[in-house]
Amino acid sequence: MEFVHESVLLNECIEGLDIKPDGIYVDGTLGGAGHSREIVKRLDGGLLIGVDRDETALKAAGERLEGYNVKLVHGNFKDVAKILAKLQISKVDGMLFDLGVSSPQLDDGSRGFSYMVDAPLDMRMDASSSLTAYDIVNFRSKEELKKILYEYGEERYSPQIADAIVRHRESKPIESTLELVDIIKSVMPAQALREKQHPAKRSFQAIRISVNEELEAVREMMTAAPDLLNPGGRLAVITFHSLEDRIVKTSMKEAATGCTCPPDFPVCVCGNKPKVKLITRKPITASDEELQRNPRARSAKLRVAERI
Repeated sequence: MEFVHESVLLNECIEGLDIKPDGIYVDGTLGGAGHSREIVKRLDGGLLIGVDRDETALKAAGERLEGYNVKLVHGNFKDVAKILAKLQISKVDGMLFDLGVSSPQLDDGSRGFSYMVDAPLDMRMDASSSLTAYDIVNFRSKEELKKILYEYGEERYSPQIADAIVRHRESKPIESTLELVDIIKSVMPAQALREKQHPAKRSFQAIRISVNEELEAVREMMTAAPDLLNPGGRLAVITFHSLEDRIVKTSMKEAATGCTCPPDFPVCVCGNKPKVKLITRKPITASDEELQRNPRARSAKLRVAERI
């Protein structure tokens, strides 16, 4: 399947990064290279480092970025500090992280991300990883499943769904996406099945997040990123659901606050100084024009901070 992906909030990201022609930039979620292609067009003597867990994406991006000064790395954006150290780069001038699942991953039924197409339960962003959705659905305990569905999917029917999964797998393993969809739907009340949102959407999101350890990766990246930026360097992050956005918002706020002393302390004793200033007090969202062109941008939120 051809790896074609429409980049979300493209112009807003480029503006937020405030690109210097001779700067060094990281696209930590390279995907279809839509954001990266606009970054490299603005470089003159600068360098782009593109990182992705998906080797299919890297191959496609390499073709689209041919002729530009880029280094492509197969890796997880949570390891951005290690990746830069391996490249002998200590600081960069901008970092972009688009945390959404790319359209080709969703649309390629064989990857197992979609609740609309029958496929093996996979959901790995990195095909070389060992853990799959099959493993989680078939081998996690009822309590673990309930926790995953509730915490990562905010699924209010998580106890019923977890119970149904465990009951079904006692007779045979749950092997396909549509098999799992039927199990989820079988325990949902009629009013939930009539909702505009697909009844399996929250559960599939939860399992995908667990398979790929997505929230842990966001936390690690947000902890590392400010220290990897040159003064004036920008960090731009696009989130697609409240769990990610909460981590990004809180991390940026903490990095911009610095001091962690209790409010009633007369003077600061922790010595922590602000690392960044917030460029976006409120997240940037897609315009009506973009939403008409790309409905998947509806839940996207862009936050930007600048290294002090």
